[in-house]
Amino acid sequence: MGKFSNISIVASFFGLWIVSFFSNKIQIFLGFSLIFTFGILHGANDLLLIEKNIDQKKTYNFIKSLTNYVLVIILCSLLFYFIPWFTLILFILVSAFHFGEQQWKELIKNYPKWIWYSISFTYGLFIFMLLFKFHASEVEKIIFEISKFQISPTLIPILFNSIGFLFLLVVGYSYFKFENLRVKILTELFYLLIFTVIFKASSLIWGFALYFILWHSIPSIIEQMNFLYGKFSIQNFISYCKSALIYWALSIIGIVSLYYIFKDQELFNAIFFSFLAAITFPHVIVITKIFNKK
Repeated sequence: MGKFSNISIVASFFGLWIVSFFSNKIQIFLGFSLIFTFGILHGANDLLLIEKNIDQKKTYNFIKSLTNYVLVIILCSLLFYFIPWFTLILFILVSAFHFGEQQWKELIKNYPKWIWYSISFTYGLFIFMLLFKFHASEVEKIIFEISKFQISPTLIPILFNSIGFLFLLVVGYSYFKFENLRVKILTELFYLLIFTVIFKASSLIWGFALYFILWHSIPSIIEQMNFLYGKFSIQNFISYCKSALIYWALSIIGIVSLYYIFKDQELFNAIFFSFLAAITFPHVIVITKIFNKK
């Protein structure tokens, strides 16, 4: 995150303030607008990242990479259609790790990999549980629409407490085991307090959008530009957007088409989240490989 964290903090509270003047429907519209722009954009350059990340001794095969990428998306879509409850759980677990690895990417250089994996996973999962806790009824409704499975009202509080305890156990061990990690741990705990305020004070979609865009997508785009072009700059950002344009446009066309087909049906939520999950899985694989290589 680096220096961008200060900008994210200010922008987060500005986002909370500005939507206080808008209705819940407008908040949902603004939230999805951010997700459809920066959110989708941050995963639209995966093929370029694959090409950049490939070993110089190997020959990059665009058709093979594209085919494998599309096959993963199709497989995830089929899983969501045939086993929605299982794929939803898998989506949350994979996304949780992905959120955490972005936040804790510095650990992979100087610490055991199991520390990086365990902190990244429990941290990201706790963020999900934090969001779910403050919007439990909405989350329960969405889960039912996707999986047709009615979860118990006590499940989310139990998971929140259990995962919170597990996360504190992992960071507590790391805090006393690795002296150089203490500042980082305290900083991330402070960020969790900020996320708590964001999630509690906002609607489900707007709270998620603020975190997803300001704390994940934009920092990820900056990280990707550093990897692809060597540094972040306006010119490099323009190049990044140009190379991502066709994949971003196809994703938007797909989502908009689904909306106009299913906007009056409960089925839309299931299809929308299955679409997001399908494009998330291959993106996580690509980013994790890059972090591991670095």
